[in-house]
Amino acid sequence: MNEPFELIPAIDLKGGKCVRLQEGDAGRATEYGDDPVAMALHWQSQGARRLHLVDLDGAFSGHPVHLEIARAILRSIRIPVQYGGGVRSVAHVDELMEVGAARVILGTVAVEHPEVVEASVRRHGSDAIIVGIDARDGEAAVRGWVGRSGMRAVELGRRVADIGITRIVYTDVSRDGMLRGVNIAETERMARETSLKVIASGGVAGPEDVRKLSDRREVGIEGVILGRALYEGRLSLPEALRAVGLPG
Repeated sequence: MNEPFELIPAIDLKGGKCVRLQEGDAGRATEYGDDPVAMALHWQSQGARRLHLVDLDGAFSGHPVHLEIARAILRSIRIPVQYGGGVRSVAHVDELMEVGAARVILGTVAVEHPEVVEASVRRHGSDAIIVGIDARDGEAAVRGWVGRSGMRAVELGRRVADIGITRIVYTDVSRDGMLRGVNIAETERMARETSLKVIASGGVAGPEDVRKLSDRREVGIEGVILGRALYEGRLSLPEALRAVGLPG
């Protein structure tokens, strides 16, 4: 693949603050700052080419909660932002696109109301709409990772590909925020068996995880979301960029 491997810092919002959850558990949140705009500017200054913004309160409530923070971030930075969390309708997607999100991530609704995903792709194009597939033991999780869908994650990948999705974020929930390393085997399986472009998420512990994922670009893994490892200094963004051959 000719496109550079993407390293995407995450800002997860809960109560208006920057946090990271462990295994998707809202009761196991660590705060990393109370100024999301400053955090976004920091990652931009460190070399980020895209930002991953997640409204955790929205994911649990079922509707976007932190639109004002999203607006403030989008006004303040130059790099594109992908936004997810509680996006359950075409109207939600429209609102996020109007405030300036480059990509909108649909999760629960892809399982419960795939027609919303299909309509959003028709309205905004496949580059603008991503599905977030969050897996526990191979099964797609829903509603802020607390619900079980009864559907295998790979099967969900195939279904959304059939309705026009070309890119997903794939998260192994059991590894998210745990610094245990990425579930590379399942991430690669998702890419191979669905032919989707896959952004990996969950468990990055250091530059070796980033290199291993980058080495699998040929199967369709095109990037990785970086969270706790960045916030706790296990990995610097310039270091991660250099690990995949980009200036950092």
